Amino acid sequence: MRPVNLIPPEQRRGENTPLRTGPLPYVLIGALALVLAGVSALVITGNQISERRDEVATLKREDAAATARAQRLAAYTQFQAMSAQRIATVTSLADSRFDWERVMRELALVLPSDVWLVSLDATATPGTAVDGGGDGGELRSAAQGPALAINGCAQGQEGVAGFVDALKDIDGVTRVGVESSELASEKGEAGSGGGGGEDCRTRSSIAKFTIVVAFDAAPIPLVGSEGESPAATVPEKAETASSETSEGSEESAGEG
Repeated sequence: MRPVNLIPPEQRRGENTPLRTGPLPYVLIGALALVLAGVSALVITGNQISERRDEVATLKREDAAATARAQRLAAYTQFQAMSAQRIATVTSLADSRFDWERVMRELALVLPSDVWLVSLDATATPGTAVDGGGDGGELRSAAQGPALAINGCAQGQEGVAGFVDALKDIDGVTRVGVESSELASEKGEAGSGGGGGEDCRTRSSIAKFTIVVAFDAAPIPLVGSEGESPAATVPEKAETASSETSEGSEESAGEG
């Protein structure tokens, strides 16, 4: 005989109890969970956006404050740049100054009595142009600092050699080079009398010279592949000129 459960379904208990409401509550619970997750994400995103906006506002305020501070200090920056420029200018002028007055005074003291000058060009650099003066030739071009280019006459080659030795006694002289030294007899003619013309040789025994006197006020830059300075050519030139002067002196003594 088959058993029959006479208890109404709504009052039954246990495994055989049927669902009273169906799957709708579970669907509602899942939908609520999704809504809660979406709201949480929106809140978190909103908070992050708010924080970023606060950071941007803070950075803008700091940038504005730094810009204002920089504008207030711009005058000091300009003054510092101007001060540095003026210091550099004054330093450059001080380094480029040369006491020509002292050199002229010492030149007057060492000038021998048998030597007279026709022209004297004092220049601080080789490229300086002097109206009505000579350039001193290759010796002046080799001396990068201040130098004197002296043209004049002396009593024979001995007088020229003595004048070269006297010039070395001037304070600050680094080298003395003889560009040329010639007797009137070597040219076969003498200058016009009185020494008022360009050629001061009034007699055959008088030598006309061009001497370059270099000073140590400016450094000599190194040139060439082996680092030789232009000054290295000056002693060679001077030595050659000195040998020519000695030969001229021997010829003059032979004539005498």
